[in-house]
Amino acid sequence: MPEAFPAAAPAMMDRAGIALRIPHQGRMCLLDRLVSWSPEHIHCVAVNHREPDHPLRSASGLLSPCAIEYAAQAMALHGALLAPPGAGPRPGYLASVRNVRLAVARLDGVAGPLQVRAERLAGEARQVMYRFEVSDEHGRLLVDGRATVVLDTPLARAPAARDQPSPEIEP
Repeated sequence: MPEAFPAAAPAMMDRAGIALRIPHQGRMCLLDRLVSWSPEHIHCVAVNHREPDHPLRSASGLLSPCAIEYAAQAMALHGALLAPPGAGPRPGYLASVRNVRLAVARLDGVAGPLQVRAERLAGEARQVMYRFEVSDEHGRLLVDGRATVVLDTPLARAPAARDQPSPEIEP
């Protein structure tokens, strides 16, 4: 069982500290290290993009649109770091991504760690907009764009099969 949500937000943290603050657990926690953050920015590092059994890898490899998930996790971490002490994580959903530019086809061919950065452009209690970028260790841009995150809005649950009426069978 995971530890309780920590009360204070450190300046830097490792993967275990990140996993305490975002909903993604196990191998789906893609970020390895928080490098720096402020109320407007966050910078994280990920090193798992070359793993042959990466959870987002397809038969074609780790395609560059997967960088959006890395950025979304950095945004979730940023939101958790900005939360009042003891507030706990808030559920959020990636509502849209816009102006996404893919400078590479795949991430698994990128040598060295991925640099994941997000900048909070605007926000209120229930919606936040970020600009994000994922680059290689030398600063070469791989993927960038904008994302809108909607907070504290549960997704509609589809009725379970037993809740649905049985189909009519005609003779």
